[in-house]
Amino acid sequence: MQAILAVRTTVDRCALVATFVLAVAAPRALAADTGQLACRSTAECAAQAARIGAALAPPAATLTATSKAEQAEDQFYWLNNINKASVVMLVEEKILPRDTGRLIARGVAHTIDQAAQPGGRRPSDVLQIEKIITDDIGPEGSLIHAGRSRQDMYATFRMAQLRNQVLDFSDALDALRERLLALAAKNVHTIVPAYTNGVQAQPVTLAHYLLAYAASFGRDAERIHELYARMNRCAMGTAVLANSSWPLNRASMAELLGFDGIIENSMDAGQVSPSDIGIEAAGIAASNAIRLGAILGDIHTQYHQTRPWLLLDEGATYTSSAMPQKRNPGLIMRAREAASNVVGLAETATLRAHNVTTGMTDYKAPAAELGLFPQAVRTLAAMNAVLDALTVNPERSLQELESDWTASMELAEVLQMKYGVPFRVGHGFASSIVTFARANGFVPRTFPYAKAQELYAEAIRRNKLEGERLPLAEAEFRKVLSARYMVETRVGIGGPQPAEVERMLGEAEGRLRADKAWMSRTRQRLADADAALDQAFGLLLAR
Repeated sequence: MQAILAVRTTVDRCALVATFVLAVAAPRALAADTGQLACRSTAECAAQAARIGAALAPPAATLTATSKAEQAEDQFYWLNNINKASVVMLVEEKILPRDTGRLIARGVAHTIDQAAQPGGRRPSDVLQIEKIITDDIGPEGSLIHAGRSRQDMYATFRMAQLRNQVLDFSDALDALRERLLALAAKNVHTIVPAYTNGVQAQPVTLAHYLLAYAASFGRDAERIHELYARMNRCAMGTAVLANSSWPLNRASMAELLGFDGIIENSMDAGQVSPSDIGIEAAGIAASNAIRLGAILGDIHTQYHQTRPWLLLDEGATYTSSAMPQKRNPGLIMRAREAASNVVGLAETATLRAHNVTTGMTDYKAPAAELGLFPQAVRTLAAMNAVLDALTVNPERSLQELESDWTASMELAEVLQMKYGVPFRVGHGFASSIVTFARANGFVPRTFPYAKAQELYAEAIRRNKLEGERLPLAEAEFRKVLSARYMVETRVGIGGPQPAEVERMLGEAEGRLRADKAWMSRTRQRLADADAALDQAFGLLLAR
């Protein structure tokens, strides 16, 4: 088998060299080949690839990306990681002789090294990168492309890029959850109004409110973990879509590139999975941004009030250029705009995938190309800035509750539980109190007890029941209408009562610790894979 492969390698090498010579001798007779378009800089390489539609011209800011963090999101970096994994695998499988593999590895190393030098090139096209290799070591460098295509290489690089961006988003999400839980821990006893249909509904605690959103962000973490299991699969070795005649070890390449396995069906790998996985990822970011917008809307609604119970620190606002009294909540507005951008970008990614035939480029990397996840990370950071600047006034939130009838449901509940009054009768009685109070300017602490007795008697007569005397003494009547009493007497799992909030807070903190541990293990596996790839590539170079 080894002898056959050696002969085959020699034949293919001759064919590749002949093709190379033909392309140089008669370039106008062939389709434009990005590998034969001379380019002397990263910008020129990008412009030439863009001119024939082989790639989009990248923003100028990305052309000089040289830091480790920037390179991790850089196509040149990832294509060369794929080159390193490819040559290691080709030698391991004896598809290439070790000497040839070492020669090609030297060309790959040169390509990476020259990019770090002044005037070095970081092209994003496969053939432009291959040209740097072959210029250094000769046409044998093109043997690295055995069994490959731009299709599987780009599918792999894009999934690796999306993987990194989703993990960055996960880290940012965990940081937001940590802030929410810290703020909740400080406000277990802070009574605030909760709203339905845009009006006060019932009293809860601020911690209870925050834990509701922390729970939803915990579900985002679950979604990310589930997505990651589907996303961290490798397309390499599938060539265009039907594999190749070379016996490539796909599992080995996947492992070297930090993937947990392969996408088995070769057509699914490069032509189908990028669509549904990309849309799934975009959906998680969009859903998260929509909920962030809801929190920010709640905060902003309070900020509209003359006497809000939620404010931003004075140092975190900016003044009007004309009106001295204004303290503009720029942090809230910018965070809401950022969240809206995420939703818009996710919708764009979805629309790009819609009604497109299989194999087109439209759907293959919109989330990464549009900068969806970096924008989502910026949105989470903007939300953190809002939370860091938030000032809570518990006395003012309680005043707001006591100036309305948010606890009136408790009146009907107590009448039913303690005195056997049918709920609908008690509900009608409480509603009549609210109607009279609002028409005459009363709040719970000032409502005339005698009027309450009168309205109760009317409710009893209207429902043809016996016992027209209000069974609640005045002190109990006032207590039952207290927002704090209503919160503290809640029972059952998940309620706003302080003991239950403390329990939920502890569990939420435990889930966050577990999710951070998952992130740490995941990051470590990727770092270990990088180290293993560098070690295997280094050994090939050294031999």
